[in-house]
Amino acid sequence: MSDIRHQTSDETGQAKPLLEVRDIHLSFKGVRAIDGISFEVLPKQLFAIIGPNGAGKTSIFNSLNQVYKPQRGEILWKGRSLMGLKPNKTAELGIARTFQNIALFPHMTVIENILTGRHIRMKRGWLAGAFWVGPAKKEEMINRGKVEDIVDFLEIEQWRKYPVGLLPYGVQKRVELGRALAMEPELLLLDEPVAGMNLEETEDMARFVLDIRDELGIALILVEHDMGLVMDIADRVMVVDFGRKIAEGPPAEVQRNPDVIRAYLGEDFQSAELRAAAVEAAESAVETTEPTN
Repeated sequence: MSDIRHQTSDETGQAKPLLEVRDIHLSFKGVRAIDGISFEVLPKQLFAIIGPNGAGKTSIFNSLNQVYKPQRGEILWKGRSLMGLKPNKTAELGIARTFQNIALFPHMTVIENILTGRHIRMKRGWLAGAFWVGPAKKEEMINRGKVEDIVDFLEIEQWRKYPVGLLPYGVQKRVELGRALAMEPELLLLDEPVAGMNLEETEDMARFVLDIRDELGIALILVEHDMGLVMDIADRVMVVDFGRKIAEGPPAEVQRNPDVIRAYLGEDFQSAELRAAAVEAAESAVETTEPTN
């Protein structure tokens, strides 16, 4: 997998932030999903975002890859603004993502699904690819080799030619992770990667996440409800509640923060649940409406 590793330090050897988020605000029909959040992610850092349901975690992800367009604030990638770019452009710049719900092609094989992640790195047109001759054939063979490296890395060789719809849930999650790795990202956004997994599957996924950071040198942002996992593997944790950052720091420090304890155990559970429902309803409306100014 050495061919998809990345150099993550500048010429002086000192790491600079890959991603800088500065005071972003996002609202849907008067509901504030993100309210002035700022943070930064360093190269090879495993940065976790946690918070109760409806706190704005997925909205932050959708803002980072520009599915949502924050009304205020700035998002910088290596010093360059991402604001206003299309999601495919953020992917080309080196930001890849997995989703809460598996979004694979069930009738395609593991190899074929992971190969779809290579499309942003392939230069030949669809017509040349259809005939599969000359430079187009050579390009696809090279990219299939990269996919095979990912299959080996994620230990899914035995399923490589199986349709993913026939595979266990935990293996499908690995295939989705492999597709994101196929994009050769420098920053990988993982949205609840162990949701619905049993203990063995969770431990396997945690191992792969750490290997991605340590062996491939890829920075990660993790959104996850499994607090044990987050506190065990994250380098730094940010806690959000009601769309605002209430804490940020090393895992041990965040665990002791009284605001974090209050957000999870709560003084007004019913109010928090009502707001979570309002945020989810407002976000679902984004398919037909644009964020309001």
